[in-house]
Amino acid sequence: MTKTILLITALLATGCASQRPADDLYRDLGGDEGVTRIVDAFLVHLAEDELVVDTFADTDIAEFRRLMIEQLCDLSGGPCTYGGRTMAESHAGMGVTPAMFNALVADFIDAMDDAGVPQGAQNRLLGRLAPMYGDIVEG
Repeated sequence: MTKTILLITALLATGCASQRPADDLYRDLGGDEGVTRIVDAFLVHLAEDELVVDTFADTDIAEFRRLMIEQLCDLSGGPCTYGGRTMAESHAGMGVTPAMFNALVADFIDAMDDAGVPQGAQNRLLGRLAPMYGDIVEG
């Protein structure tokens, strides 16, 4: 009986130790400060990217920044709830091409590098963003 209890306890402890908390990615990104650093660096890269900068000419950058911070916080398991439009609604009629999308992803990766985000966390975040491709790119 004692061996059975010890075995069950060991199995439960091993199982719990291998489970990642829901906000693990959020913490790996640096929490609120880290997410904000990523978005701020991303905005700098967008402003310098001739392929995509005109796409944001009529964008309320302060609102874009706020919503992007909120979305990344939510998507990474942080304490936020994204309250903006869907990606399909936000990008409808913008004419985002695959080349533009790839440029945005490169800008985002550069921003994560600038913000000091570890490679593993970058890959996990990109994996959560990747399904949005079809809602962003037209054609």
